[in-house]
Amino acid sequence: MKLKTLLLMGLVLSPFAQAATDVSVQHAYARATPPNAPTSAVFAEFENKGDAERVIVAASTSAAGKVELHDVIKEGDVMKMRQVEQIILPAQSTTVLKPGSLHIMLFQLAEPLVEGNQIDVKVTFANGDTQSFKAPIKKVMSGMKHNH
Repeated sequence: MKLKTLLLMGLVLSPFAQAATDVSVQHAYARATPPNAPTSAVFAEFENKGDAERVIVAASTSAAGKVELHDVIKEGDVMKMRQVEQIILPAQSTTVLKPGSLHIMLFQLAEPLVEGNQIDVKVTFANGDTQSFKAPIKKVMSGMKHNH
């Protein structure tokens, strides 16, 4: 009887367990910083292999005192960075976080981000699931200015 109950619970809970693994993170990296730089950013590709949209609502890392989700918008001829409440990962697609577009912004860095090291990043989804990944620190050509 206990075996049947365990099997039934496994079947019932499997869609929830599957939901957490529907999203994979590839090509993640954090931007290296010069000494005393107060900010950096994390970029990655989020592949949602599931049949349902997933929504990132928060991110965190011990490397920064404050972490926000951001996008870059064009107002006239000026590119401006703006905080966003969420990053939508459509079903069966890949969402790219890259310079000049969607990204995870890091404020109040605990220490400079040095090329060759890595940081741990955790994203939180709207349903409460979390997913962690490692972001190697890389030098990135500075192609945009951040306006707040």
